Amino acid sequence: MAHRLFGTDGVRGKAGEYPLDHETIARLGGALVRAMGSSTSSGRPLRFLVGRDTRESGEWIERELARGVHSAGGEITTAGVIPTPAIAYVTRAMGFDAGLVISASHNPFEDNGIKVFSGKGEKFTETLEREVETIIYDRAWSVTGASDMPVDRTDVVDVYIAHARLALPDAERLGPFTLAIDTANGATTIVAPKLFRELGFDVHVLSAAPDGRNINLDSGSTHPDQIAAAVLELGCRMGVAFDGDGDRAIFVDADGRVVDGDAVLLMCARHWKAGGRLKGNAIVATVMSNIGLEIALRDSHIDLVRCAVGDKYVMEEMIKRDLSIGGEQSGHIIFSEYHFTGDGIVTALSVLRVMAESGRELADLASELVTYPQVLVNVRVREKQELAAVPSIAEAIARVERRLGGEGRLLVRYSGTEPLLRVMIEGKDQQQIQAWAAEIAGAVREHLG
Repeated sequence: MAHRLFGTDGVRGKAGEYPLDHETIARLGGALVRAMGSSTSSGRPLRFLVGRDTRESGEWIERELARGVHSAGGEITTAGVIPTPAIAYVTRAMGFDAGLVISASHNPFEDNGIKVFSGKGEKFTETLEREVETIIYDRAWSVTGASDMPVDRTDVVDVYIAHARLALPDAERLGPFTLAIDTANGATTIVAPKLFRELGFDVHVLSAAPDGRNINLDSGSTHPDQIAAAVLELGCRMGVAFDGDGDRAIFVDADGRVVDGDAVLLMCARHWKAGGRLKGNAIVATVMSNIGLEIALRDSHIDLVRCAVGDKYVMEEMIKRDLSIGGEQSGHIIFSEYHFTGDGIVTALSVLRVMAESGRELADLASELVTYPQVLVNVRVREKQELAAVPSIAEAIARVERRLGGEGRLLVRYSGTEPLLRVMIEGKDQQQIQAWAAEIAGAVREHLG
């Protein structure tokens, strides 16, 4: 029986330890070639493009992947340090059969990961992932070749920049613009300052001195206080913080207030709709997005399709329904017009485009999202029983749903990793929702605690 290697965002772990040990990585490279059929219909070898973030383990992981790919008859080229979405785009644009990204996104430097994009620039399907896992654990084959062979290098930064710039066709409409960016000592360190300066912005760059170990360290989209302080100190019109691999962005307005993915989804959805660009008159967000987003979209007659947490689920829903915009509160936004993966730089350019075309500042646009109070209660349980089968719990849930009546949201689900039941309520009144959450929690403790 094959073990599960791929999680919701590729293969993840501590660099050097299983599944990111030398042997398993090399076997992953070989298994990818084997699963995809070693050569194309025209008989040429399969071609892979690989890129990485700034973690110190990235280079040796890249060499091991290349060893596996070569040993199974494939070809591989590296783009070096580059944002994840750039690999997704260039794989498609330059006709590679698959793209590989070595990154652990917003995790600390000791971690790393491998994500695979198909030749269409989308995340690999779970069916193909399962097939790769089966091949990896089949001991009938082995990887040959030396681990210290250099990988062929190609420079694709300009190809990606030319594509990303399409998201902001007329930057000059913004007038003089002082912009602060935080590259999290990660994959956007070279690309982001270059692109924004080419567009005419006066750019102040923070956390752009990667040393292999400082990626995401007190910086980037998970620590927006740093960019907020810089925006106020330097008098910038806006700040944007990327994460380590460049697939998400969190914003700060001129007053130093943080603007999250929910606010970005709302301003872009409304602006796209007004311009006739919003396909399907709906957007996708996860179960984490605030009910305030749903209510504001409803006021604009835009539907919100919710899905599980994880950008691959957002992408699948967008493809299935042919929609333009989807994303997560964490700043992971997908604009299908440009590609089917989150892209912090394209998200920043899209927000700037809304500002340019509407003539409004970020604080004004973000103020349209009224975030509802939220309460989250975790209840320890002895066993994870079907809630509908416990009458008093089912009744407590039904009572709260009735009281919310479309002006709030209740989410009750078991933790995937711990013996906990999570009760999340959003509504207009903090004290009221706290009391309602306690009511459900009480019933759960009595019967399952």
